[in-house]
This record gives sequence, structure tokens and C-alpha cells, in this order.
Amino acid sequence: MKWGALISIFLAATIKFLFAPGPGPALGLNFIETYLAACAGAIFASAIFYFSAEFFIKRTILKRRKAREDAKSRNETYIEKKKFTKMNRILVKLKTRFGIIGISFWAPLFLSIPIGSIIVAKFYGKRKITYPLIVIGIFLNASITTSIVYLINAYV
Repeated sequence: MKWGALISIFLAATIKFLFAPGPGPALGLNFIETYLAACAGAIFASAIFYFSAEFFIKRTILKRRKAREDAKSRNETYIEKKKFTKMNRILVKLKTRFGIIGISFWAPLFLSIPIGSIIVAKFYGKRKITYPLIVIGIFLNASITTSIVYLINAYV
């Protein structure tokens, strides 16, 4: 077994899942090895970030509150960050259009595992079905991306 190659696919999947299977054929891994390493990395990272999302959200709120209080203590005006940014509008539009299944399946794939998992937890964290949907989405997306990589590799 090529542990270095498996670990590199695993680590790539923890950060940017969409491109993680890409180097699989070049590293000498077969389809199953690449698929399982990408799934394992994505599930590991999504578990960490999904279940700790509340911590990150609270930390952000406290950080903004502290910055506001520091500015007030120095008699400076605090400029609030925009809440309705272009990205937030896109995310809310996706949430209303695709719902829990669409966000759970596609946010971790297209954004990144950490950001996508935190967003899914923020929108649907109270529902028990959310994390299993993320895992199902990871298996589905890994099969699609790994298949595309190996099909392209077969014809090149």
C-alpha cells in the first residue's frame, strides 16, 4: 500500500474535497483507494467542523462584540461589517431553492468541507438528519469526482 499517497489524498479531501481525487492516478492509486481516502478525509473534516460549528459561530459573535466594545472604550466609531453580503445572499437563495438536501450535498463540495459543514450546521444544525445527509453527499460526490478523474485518465 502507498501510505504517503493515501495520506495526501486524505489531507487534500479535508480541505478541498472537489479536487482531492485528482492526483490519485498519478500517485499510483486505484479507483477504490482514491475513493476511500477522499471519503475518509472528507468525513473526518466534516465531523470536526459540523460538530464544532457552534463554537466557531459563537467565537465570531464574541470577536465582533469585543471589537465594538474596544472601539467604544477608545471613543471611536465602530463600523459594522455588512450582514447582507453578496455571498450571504447567494447562500440564502440556495437554501430556499434547494433546501436541506441541496445544501447538505453541495455546500461541502463546492465551497470546502470546513466552510460547507459550518454553513450547513448554521442553517440546519438542529435537525438530526443533517449530518447523515452530509455523509451521503460525500459518498455520492466522491464517486462522481473520482469517476471523472479515472475516466479522463483512461482516455489520456
